[in-house]
Amino acid sequence: MNIYVVGIGLIGGSMVLDFKTLYPEATVYGVDSNENHLNEALMLGVVDKTAPLEALANADVVIVSVPVDVCLTLLPKILDLVGEQTIVFDVGSTKSPICEAVANHPKRRNFIAAHPIAGTEFSGPSAAIKGLFEGKTNIICEVEKTTFKLQEKALEMFKAIGMRIRYMDPKSHDKHIAYVSHLSHISSFMLGKTVIEKEKHEQDIFDMAGSGFESTVRLAKSSPAMWTPIFKQNKVQVIETLEEYILNLTQFKELLVQDDYEAIFSEMQSVNKIKEILNGLKK
Repeated sequence: MNIYVVGIGLIGGSMVLDFKTLYPEATVYGVDSNENHLNEALMLGVVDKTAPLEALANADVVIVSVPVDVCLTLLPKILDLVGEQTIVFDVGSTKSPICEAVANHPKRRNFIAAHPIAGTEFSGPSAAIKGLFEGKTNIICEVEKTTFKLQEKALEMFKAIGMRIRYMDPKSHDKHIAYVSHLSHISSFMLGKTVIEKEKHEQDIFDMAGSGFESTVRLAKSSPAMWTPIFKQNKVQVIETLEEYILNLTQFKELLVQDDYEAIFSEMQSVNKIKEILNGLKK
């Protein structure tokens, strides 16, 4: 089996590490415009060989793991190059623009739109880790547009690395992911910004920062090169979630101004049920 990963970072790299374990007979090829990433991926054993984009004609599986804005133009070119029996899937955090970009492509049947809900705040080949996808959810969009035989092939591979499969239409995906992922990253970035700006005058803030701050601001270490295109592509949904979030923050501020601590207690208590929801998702 020839597996090609186009864009060797956290998600694509972690995925091929798992595939290398599951399919020891497979050869993993890395395709990346960043020469340093190629060399690093080879040195770390994330990929077995490097290859140019034109070599995708020899691929059995192609993982497209590039920023979502790059994917819009690169994915049609990849489909132009692959064979009739090649399965191509992306791992992007937005789905509507990507599905639209290949909607009328002659080889649309070779493509499966996927979003593995997994990751860390790190990037590049060195961020790749085995077992990243164990127990994680993979959202599949427009599965009916992929040839059934290739559907089966991709889903078998996803399940083999421990992923749960959920099906969703692209617009619903983009709406829901804006709440649970995109808004989380914006909150983290802006919390980091607020503290950095204040730290100019009060160094003690960082001296006092504990695990709560560290865990909340963790996502602010994420790559701006990856996240700016995501916010651009999902602008409408992200603005809607931000408006709701800002309204809740404003209301909380007003309760403080009014010294209404009973209401504050009730607000926090009502949100405590998030623990039950999250625990249920882990089962």
